[in-house]
Amino acid sequence: MKRVFLFFAIIFITAYSYAQFPEYVKYIESKANNTVSIKGNLSQGKIFNDLSWAWNSSVACFPGTQKEKFTGNHVLFFTKLPRKAIMHITVIPKDKNADFSIYAYSIGTTNYATVPNMHSCVSCEAEHKWDYKKIGKTQDHTRSIRLNAINNPYNVVIGVVGANGLRKAAFKLEIKIEGGEEQNKGIQAEVKPISVSCEKNKITEVKGNLKNGVIINDLSWAWSSSNACFPETQKKKFTGNHVLYVADLPKYSKMEVTVVPDDKNADFSIYAYVIGANSNRIVPNLPSCIRCEVDHKWDYPKKGKTQDHSRIVKDLIANNNPYKVVIGVVGANGLKKGSYTLKINLKNR
Repeated sequence: MKRVFLFFAIIFITAYSYAQFPEYVKYIESKANNTVSIKGNLSQGKIFNDLSWAWNSSVACFPGTQKEKFTGNHVLFFTKLPRKAIMHITVIPKDKNADFSIYAYSIGTTNYATVPNMHSCVSCEAEHKWDYKKIGKTQDHTRSIRLNAINNPYNVVIGVVGANGLRKAAFKLEIKIEGGEEQNKGIQAEVKPISVSCEKNKITEVKGNLKNGVIINDLSWAWSSSNACFPETQKKKFTGNHVLYVADLPKYSKMEVTVVPDDKNADFSIYAYVIGANSNRIVPNLPSCIRCEVDHKWDYPKKGKTQDHSRIVKDLIANNNPYKVVIGVVGANGLKKGSYTLKINLKNR
């Protein structure tokens, strides 16, 4: 019996010892609310002849049409992404004329899948030299991507790559983490959405007050790529109390929602996201949604348009399937009190 136990113990220890990344994947200790950097050279990496993992639908990192941008040496790193955090990753080539690419994918904390033997991941982002100019944007020799974590921490594998067969060139890799466990010690108050019954081709009005809402401590769900509700740069517009409502969106219908503060000087914001008819996903626990629309005070005038104290969201649409709409009425810049009228206009599509 002792020999049998010893046999299985050795197997367990051996298996555990191999539950890690290969030696050529270098560890970087990232820190919450901090930036760390490391220097490297493509000569320390290796060519991956098989890049098909990248355009696998369960990875979706970059398309096969862009594979030439990833045919040089790959230098791999791994780090930890804490829950409730955003990781910004930037590679800075020493030679401004060197053509680099970068990718990073997040996986579970007990997962050590390494390309090219990586068949699925939580998310994967990539950046390379653009094939054409993008309106309103510029690109230099650096490459940047970002990854989000909401309710779970992840392992993150980063690939710094030479484009078009580039195998030797020095670089600096920077990893910046915003948020993380150190920033989210507060206990989230319970968020209780209010159910609203709406009739088609009628405007349903509901009176409310921000004082009946709660602060949402973690807003990172909003700028997650699977929600794309509002960018992180606008988070101050959503730092006051949130009052949430839920309404049905029947098939072949569309909804328009307006909030009108009683005080014309009160700064309100509004968002609305569409989820499945049987879903109960309520922020901040919103890993994904079908659609999210938002309105807040503009930072600058828009040509041919004006804005008053009311806020409106449109384009909440259902075709062949019914959905549910969650509406958030919010105070901007920490506003916690203020009465308003919420107007929900449900129409035939």
